[in-house]
Amino acid sequence: MSKSSVSKLVPRVPGVPVPGASRRQQYSASTKRALVDVAEELFTENGYAATSLDAIVAGARVTKGALYHHYSGKQALFEAAFERVEQDAARAIQKALKGHRDPWEKAQAGLRAFLAVVQEARYRRIVIQEGPSVLGYERYREQEERSTFANVLEIVQSVLAAGRWDLDDALQQTFARIFFGAMSSAGESVSSAPDPIQAAANVETAIGFILAGFQALAENGVELPSGEVVDTIPEP
Repeated sequence: MSKSSVSKLVPRVPGVPVPGASRRQQYSASTKRALVDVAEELFTENGYAATSLDAIVAGARVTKGALYHHYSGKQALFEAAFERVEQDAARAIQKALKGHRDPWEKAQAGLRAFLAVVQEARYRRIVIQEGPSVLGYERYREQEERSTFANVLEIVQSVLAAGRWDLDDALQQTFARIFFGAMSSAGESVSSAPDPIQAAANVETAIGFILAGFQALAENGVELPSGEVVDTIPEP
């Protein structure tokens, strides 16, 4: 890493101390923040495999001892960066949802916010491209659901409430998980597309058709299938 590159990665230590925090606690917090700042930058630019701990501590201007005091190693640092990127994405989507009373407008706003997020370099590299392999599939899904599933559930509940449908929590969760899976798949397709902008527009159009179908069902008072289990095995 060049000297100029390192200087760009030097953390921005806040000028206002945290109320009630000791100087040691403030230094510890700023060190952790510096490490995650630099790790996020390098993981985004170079990928997980090509990013060394030496480069991270050099960029953060701390010792390896300080790094190991806070994190067990590179994977733990990656997970911290992953969590922060996911949390930032969830906040951006949540912000887009606020102020929309109409459920259909709310759903479209959330969709557009999500599609904007998946086109960001850090989200595309850290969450979509590197996340599953570095964290493992189960851990990856756990982290993803922890940060973004709540937004999907909020959108789905709002849409379902527009119809005359009395759905229990379990069925609402089922709807949300189906849409969550669809959104995750859509995010991957946009991220890996040669033209992400066009891919995002295609996703918005496709999901717009689905939302329009739900809206038509709600406005026409159409009941959803009961979901009752039907025995299809013929009697002997």
